[in-house]
Amino acid sequence: MTMNIEADAVAPDRPAMATSLLPWLALAALFAAAIWLRHGVAANTDVSWLLTAAEKVMQGGRLYVDVIETNPPMAVLVYVPAVWLALASSVPAEIVVDALMFVAIFASLAISARILKPSDVLKDLPRWSLALLGFAVLAILPAQTFGQREHIAVVALLPMLAVIARRMQRETPPRWAVVVAGLGAAIALSFKPQFAIGIGCAVAASCFHVRTWRHLFTPENLIAAVAAALYLAGTIVLYPEFFTVIMPMVGDVYLQVGLSPLEMIDRPAVSLWAIAMLAAWLLSRRGLGAPLLLLLSTSVGFAVVFLLQRKGWPYHSYPMLALALLGLGVALSSCVPQGRLGRVSRAGALLLLAALFARSMLWFDVAFDARPLQAAVARLGLRPVVLAISGEPGIGHPLVRALGGTWVSRQQGLWVAAYADHLRRSGPLSPDREAALDFHGARERAMLVEDIKRTPPTVVLVDDLTGHGSAWLAAHPDVADLLKDYRATETVNRVAILTRR
Repeated sequence: MTMNIEADAVAPDRPAMATSLLPWLALAALFAAAIWLRHGVAANTDVSWLLTAAEKVMQGGRLYVDVIETNPPMAVLVYVPAVWLALASSVPAEIVVDALMFVAIFASLAISARILKPSDVLKDLPRWSLALLGFAVLAILPAQTFGQREHIAVVALLPMLAVIARRMQRETPPRWAVVVAGLGAAIALSFKPQFAIGIGCAVAASCFHVRTWRHLFTPENLIAAVAAALYLAGTIVLYPEFFTVIMPMVGDVYLQVGLSPLEMIDRPAVSLWAIAMLAAWLLSRRGLGAPLLLLLSTSVGFAVVFLLQRKGWPYHSYPMLALALLGLGVALSSCVPQGRLGRVSRAGALLLLAALFARSMLWFDVAFDARPLQAAVARLGLRPVVLAISGEPGIGHPLVRALGGTWVSRQQGLWVAAYADHLRRSGPLSPDREAALDFHGARERAMLVEDIKRTPPTVVLVDDLTGHGSAWLAAHPDVADLLKDYRATETVNRVAILTRR
């Protein structure tokens, strides 16, 4: 009799326990998929190069002198902890980066959830569903863009958006949340100052929602501004060459090359973003609530950043697409279906969200794949010392790290030569522009000559696939003479592999 009573008392709790475990099981499944994906996609070219740059800095190289990078110092410094942990643990730095990114994603989501837990921001919304979507957007959606600066920036920004959302409800977030939000926004700004447009649109949405401009001067905004100012001051003091050497080169060469407005609009990211934004707006016919207004406004800001950069590269579009898909998820969660037609519409919106997510993943997986070239170089022996006569960064990265080799050049590739060639082929240039290109090109070659003399390569890759490497060597005997003892052993997809005779 007693056993029956106990059974009756316990049995009703079992469905509740099973139901409470379902979200955690779903999260575990998504985490497993995210880990599997890290081994299923090619390594990111820029992340691979920045890890190499961080290693050079840790070995005593001076950033912007011995290591040439066009971005602010945080682009390299953010990977230094991963390199240090990799050296201390003998684990490949790429795996450490992935592990640190997963830690950051879980921390960002947990902090954001803690900020929003006592708030009315997500009132009547399925919090677990949105949390799972948030994890998928941060851990699965990036595909090959995982670990890029834009990806890190979005992860760092989530607590700031959570604090702003509470401000929009006229609530006062706790002090610790304000500090974390301000520092997270400063981290995002340290990668690219233009990210201020996205953050500014979030703040503007808050001001619009509460009908006051006082939200411009909230503590988290002031913390972000002060931290960003200190970062700028540190860059001026510690890395003066960034302003005296790199910025003039970027202005004269890098910023002069870009897609036209029509070409930018034609990129897949824009159509995917527009569909997600339109669908979110249509689902919120009763008006944009604070969370949706915030996400869509911030997404608009990052869409402006994407268009202003004029390169059209997938990773540049990650913030705008990630926030748009999160916005669509919020709109879908807040939409209560009315009748059969409403249920059908909701099902269609779910399918649309899934389709946009999948297509965006494919977009973020677009990258130069040099794995056939990597296999050919691997046949020449272990730990090659590699030089690439190419402006395509994917020729040498991640090839050199995958083979445990050494990268000869102090920069990612001959991008100045490649950009100058593009500009000259696009039309006549003014004498001043020609002189600037000649100056920066000569400096790039002089550095390359020094690098080859200091670290003679065992393998030279001459790229006639994405550029005109052979013609460039023929036109510059100062470099060609240093490679006169090298002969082609194999050619893979118009990339010649040279070794010493």
